[in-house]
Amino acid sequence: MGVQHRAELIKSEAKRLGFLSCGISKADFLEKEAPRLEAWLKNDMNGKMGYMENYFDKRLDPRLLVDGAKSVISLLLNYYPEETQRSDTYKISKYAYGHDYHHVIKSKLRLLQEYISEEIGEVSGRAFVDSAPVLDKAWAAKSGLGWIGKNSNLLSQQVGSFYFIAELIVDLELEYDAPVTDHCGTCTACIDACPTDAIVEPYVVDGSRCISYFTIELKDEIPAEFEGKFHDWAFGCDICQDVCPWNRFSKPHSEPLFNPHPELLDMTKKDWEEITEDVFRKIFKKSAVKRTKFSGLKRNIDFLK
Repeated sequence: MGVQHRAELIKSEAKRLGFLSCGISKADFLEKEAPRLEAWLKNDMNGKMGYMENYFDKRLDPRLLVDGAKSVISLLLNYYPEETQRSDTYKISKYAYGHDYHHVIKSKLRLLQEYISEEIGEVSGRAFVDSAPVLDKAWAAKSGLGWIGKNSNLLSQQVGSFYFIAELIVDLELEYDAPVTDHCGTCTACIDACPTDAIVEPYVVDGSRCISYFTIELKDEIPAEFEGKFHDWAFGCDICQDVCPWNRFSKPHSEPLFNPHPELLDMTKKDWEEITEDVFRKIFKKSAVKRTKFSGLKRNIDFLK
């Protein structure tokens, strides 16, 4: 079976499993990313996310993660919701409306791995969903699934940026896709809209100033200098995606597990402020919001009041 036929089989199965798109690139050293990552870390743009400094070499070379790696199969899974929260309430990122994406994507990746072994032969590899030292966006861009925008998210002309990125790194030769060109042009919508000035220059986001960082990653008190700048975001932040012109093309997902808990969309500010641990557990039982824990969510809401 030729490399092209293998790649076609994998892409059509990915589509059948519900992935938005699939692109493939050669497992190699990420030459362009190395100096960028180094500078970003040197400037402390990772804030208290110390884990970003670990496994520097592995982040840049998938062959150090998977023995004999030859291909990186990148996959996108849409999470854009049909309905969003009411406008006069505390907001959570759209990606956290439904079930935790790690579990949803992992099971799809397992099925894709099984399919590859059955149809193509015994293939060794590993599945990754943003919880390992893999530069997802760089690989997805290399595989032609989009370009990295000025807000440092992967953007695509067809479907914008409201999707998860995952990958299978395998020891299988495949036909490789070519990167696409950048279509941000002179637009600065994301830079102008960011209330904490986290996009310090086009294509560079200072993670330590990002609302998502403060409301999810930071375990300490939120610095007082950012008071009044969160625009009611209590978990994560979608501002730089919401204002991106390419997200005019976002279409609602068709993954039932990403549908929100029925009570979530109607919650008022008062409901959020009075939320109990029981209600928190009920509504966010399987959601990524659990990452911030009940105490973290309370801290964020108190900061917004």
